[in-house]
Amino acid sequence: MRVRLRIEGTVQGVGFRPHVHRLASALGLGGFVLNDESGVLLEAEGDDESVERFVVRLREEAPPLADIQRVLREDVAVCGEDGFRILASGRAGEPDALVAPDAATCPECLAELFDPADRRYRYPFVNCTNCGPRFTIVRGVPYDRALTTMAGFEMCARCGDEYEDPADRRFHAQPNACPECGPTVRLGDAVGEDALRAAAGALRDGQIVAVKGVGGYHLACRADDERAVATLRARKHREEKPFALMAPDLEAARELIELGPAEEALLLGRERPIVLGPRRSGARVARAVAPGSSDLGVMLPYSPLHHLLLCDAGAVLVMTSGNVSDEPIAHRDDDARDRLGSIADHFLTHDRPIHTRTDDSVVRARRRGAPVLLRRSRGYVPASLDLPLPAPPLVACGAELKSTFCVARQRRAWVGHHIGDLQNLETLTSFRDGVAHFEELFAVAPEVVAHDLHRDYLSTGYALEREGVRLIAVQHHHAHLAACLAEHGEIGPAVGAIFDGTGLGADGTIWGGELLVGDLATFQRAGHLHAVRLPGGDQAVREPWRMACAWLGEALGDEPPLPARLAGAVEPSRWQAIARMARSGLAAPVTTSMGRLFDAVAALAGMRARITYEGQAAAELEGAASAGSLGAYPLPVLDASPIVLDARPTVLAVAADAAADVAAATIAARFHAAVAGATAEACALLAQRHGLATVVLSGGVFQNRLLLDAAADALERMGLRVLVPERLPPNDGAISYGQAAVAAARIAA
Repeated sequence: MRVRLRIEGTVQGVGFRPHVHRLASALGLGGFVLNDESGVLLEAEGDDESVERFVVRLREEAPPLADIQRVLREDVAVCGEDGFRILASGRAGEPDALVAPDAATCPECLAELFDPADRRYRYPFVNCTNCGPRFTIVRGVPYDRALTTMAGFEMCARCGDEYEDPADRRFHAQPNACPECGPTVRLGDAVGEDALRAAAGALRDGQIVAVKGVGGYHLACRADDERAVATLRARKHREEKPFALMAPDLEAARELIELGPAEEALLLGRERPIVLGPRRSGARVARAVAPGSSDLGVMLPYSPLHHLLLCDAGAVLVMTSGNVSDEPIAHRDDDARDRLGSIADHFLTHDRPIHTRTDDSVVRARRRGAPVLLRRSRGYVPASLDLPLPAPPLVACGAELKSTFCVARQRRAWVGHHIGDLQNLETLTSFRDGVAHFEELFAVAPEVVAHDLHRDYLSTGYALEREGVRLIAVQHHHAHLAACLAEHGEIGPAVGAIFDGTGLGADGTIWGGELLVGDLATFQRAGHLHAVRLPGGDQAVREPWRMACAWLGEALGDEPPLPARLAGAVEPSRWQAIARMARSGLAAPVTTSMGRLFDAVAALAGMRARITYEGQAAAELEGAASAGSLGAYPLPVLDASPIVLDARPTVLAVAADAAADVAAATIAARFHAAVAGATAEACALLAQRHGLATVVLSGGVFQNRLLLDAAADALERMGLRVLVPERLPPNDGAISYGQAAVAAARIAA
């Protein structure tokens, strides 16, 4: 018999054709295999039993990086073909193949890297079909060397022999290279091994080195050198936001953060994200690495270059994005020197071009359930997500903070890599380039462009510039609800508790503490946090004491006194002026933001009057919360239409505890318990009212692991099914996918 199989999924650039060839040859089958625009196409011929065993083992024994989503089978006429061949890639139709994410160095390549007898000993670009760069070097599909940034490196005879040998691990490994024919590292005039040694020496001496990695440049220095870290912070204009650390191995990571099995699995996974974990007492890192934070972000080396650098430097390194704050990561050499020249003392570069800049992903484990993705980028992108409903070719533009975009067609969506906060020309250019690359890579010629309601967002401006397309505006919090439903394959309806900092509401006010009932196509606002004024607009985001003033004034119904814990941080005259602003409503829009309530409590507890990066106050409030049962503040759920979470008694109780010198840790714990309990109570009430059994918890506030776990536990005890984001972040990194899901549902309707 002879069968034709079309394999769809992530099956290009992961050693799938060699796998097919080896398996077919071992079973004595004839036929061929090739890459095409849809994935892998093959025909296999032989006796019935061998062919059936081949079909089963094809999936069961797939290479580690392969992700088979669908196998289409067709019986075809027997040809009498002997031998099995790998044919040249076909390019007859539009691209539909899935491009693999970049993958961390595999154990086999790592062994070669440190084996003095191996010809790739200490070669910074060792890779095979099981590991190495993929997405960041791909210029087009099918995934062949000619369509990657390795096209300019001609393989030497020995590498060519490996590439052509079906028994070799590097059989058709597109980035295959060695010291004789591949990319080279350089630091100033030093090349190769000399450059590596010079970079390690500079790091040991307390200098800052810009390191060209897989998806862009990092800025590196010793993590235990207070002067070096402080210098990096000053030059990068990054006042307090924590730096990521790179530890040489798992044992070194254990000395930095508390690791459970979930954290260890994340650290060792092929994605190699930055893993957030509680800082260990006595961790040998400079105070300036993460001032004010109880967590540290740690990753392990994921490229041969990183392994060598960590080994030679003999220390844990700060490994932060190569950019000036609020700009995208640098990935082109000339641009990096222009932008990072005032920060780095040295540049460790190489001559393999990076086609797509891709920042490190960030994740944190939960007490139970899937981990929480905080930033989805390198290692995860461009893995596709299914859509519950077919979509026309479309682009979804996302929001403003933690910007991503999404392209989609039929039942498949591709969410782009983390762009950053879309607030300047540099990030907008990166956004535009990313959209264009994904449209070409995945053959999406958009007929529809989905966007946020907020017309001042640069992403919305981009959408409005697109010509010849149908525009679909999607409310911000509905997009959050839809994103979570869609990634779980759900259409809805469901109750959604969507808590974040800012999103333009359907009524033109600033939403952020929303209780929705809806499906992919439609929603209603069934409840919300009690509304207060946002004195000074965006300035209140940067100065949480303003929200403390607004909430106290709302709770007291009069001008609030300046709390003792804020007396040293705020002038009484300024406090009085903001109280009057909130009361008058002048330059103080209405908001239901849950994020701003967290800010207010952090300020009242004396923890944070001003912030230097988004989410700082809430993160520190979570980090301060004591473990154990310390009770909960009152947070009444008003059974009205819509339901109201009345946090005025909560704020008064917080202020009373603060005045009574109750520890900030206790205040934080009681506040978290209050929000989790009220959220569960309100969602259960809405579920009963609407005859629903499913609740979605999403929005940036649910990056808070303590709140997420407590609310989910309470809801499940009430017999409700809880959905939370798993493959996408709960924050605005998921908005674009949610917009795509909403657009598909509205068009289907």
